[in-house]
Amino acid sequence: MSMTDPIADMLTRIRNANMVAHETVSIPASKLKIELAKLLKSEGFIADYEVKDAGKFKEIVVTLKYDERKRPVISKLERISKPGLRSYCKAKNLPKVLGGLGVAIVSTSKGLLTDRKARKENIGGEVICYIY
Repeated sequence: MSMTDPIADMLTRIRNANMVAHETVSIPASKLKIELAKLLKSEGFIADYEVKDAGKFKEIVVTLKYDERKRPVISKLERISKPGLRSYCKAKNLPKVLGGLGVAIVSTSKGLLTDRKARKENIGGEVICYIY
């Protein structure tokens, strides 16, 4: 499998680990993915993450989060902007995910922001993914 879309790969790894109720999942690290992990944590979708050295590369170890019934906190992770088809939005056109219950992650000039924050700062950008 070629890594044409490392973000989609990260989302898939989290999705798959969630389905089989793993406690943690390892993902090859990049600046963008570390930023994404940070956002997922601050929005309460994952319990924690840690960047570790894996040989000459770094990896992110994400600690997944489940509710008291052992169901994953994340019910859906959807990649929106793809390498072949980028999806950009102006601040006022940013999508509301699940009527505001979900989160759209937007890559802006100020880094990765949630749709809520991007709207507040009135900056648009590339819609990376939806989470709920």
